[in-house]
Amino acid sequence: MTEFRDRIAVIDYGMGNLHSVAKALEHVAPGARVVITTEPRELERADRVVFPGVGAIGDCMREFRAAGFASALVAAIAQKPVLAICVGMQALMAHSEESGGVDCLGLLPGRVRFFGAPLIDTDGERLKVPHMGWNVVHQTVAHPLWHGIAQDARFYFVHSYCVETDADLIAGTCDYGVTFAAALHQGNLFAVQFHPEKSHTDGLRLLANFAAWKGGD
Repeated sequence: MTEFRDRIAVIDYGMGNLHSVAKALEHVAPGARVVITTEPRELERADRVVFPGVGAIGDCMREFRAAGFASALVAAIAQKPVLAICVGMQALMAHSEESGGVDCLGLLPGRVRFFGAPLIDTDGERLKVPHMGWNVVHQTVAHPLWHGIAQDARFYFVHSYCVETDADLIAGTCDYGVTFAAALHQGNLFAVQFHPEKSHTDGLRLLANFAAWKGGD
């Protein structure tokens, strides 16, 4: 794969599968320095930033704000490519129904809502929540992070809540009883509900695209 010499900061606020993300980035971007960091200042030094997240949004927002990353992330998005993953994507929204209702970062308009119960597919079969496993992602815009990834490729999901936002921010959709936003884009920001680090060839392709992306749509 292409050689990279950039510095990629993976935000560590105590909530995320950080080492698998970092290892995947090191694999697709040999020569890059991938740094797992608890220091907001490290985002200033980085050429690219990854904002991962797993677990309940209430815990994530509390730890993220306590670590002082909120303003540093805003500054990073204005200046350099940023990739948000799973709960990291949900944290970008204004509000989430999870954890009894939580105000998120409000960097993108919209909300995060529970899938619903019961959740029924088109054949009338009941679907389990959380949505866990492989599912098709339909690309809705031509974006550099989709380069080399076939339309309707499959990615790995683990989540019980999904994002509702403006249609012009959606870069990809997925169906699981309802159609929901699987990927978002705005300027230097790209966000995915799925886990690219767990999504084999297409997930690694997306991470390689991120490592080469200069930002912007």
